[in-house]
Amino acid sequence: MSFLKKLFGGGGGGDAASPGTAKPVKMLEYEGYTIQATPYQEGGQYQTCGVVMRVIDGETKEHRFIRADRFADIEAAADHAILKGKQIIDQVGTAIFK
Repeated sequence: MSFLKKLFGGGGGGDAASPGTAKPVKMLEYEGYTIQATPYQEGGQYQTCGVVMRVIDGETKEHRFIRADRFADIEAAADHAILKGKQIIDQVGTAIFK
């Protein structure tokens, strides 16, 4: 039952930071966007998490993403988040903000 609680947000949470409070570990400017890697600790590993941002008409737009990929160290998770951010930009572009 505790697995279901965690899955649907009813319990436990992460070991350190949650996706909403994770601080940027790495940042990259790419194709006019800013990608921030914000991995957080979950179950003894680091979850891939990040933010894609772009200024459009003077307003900063953000798209937050979390992927299922987990890594033993924060640097590997951050590198993977940057890679995933690039992939989102290449595949979807500004449509992610709609």
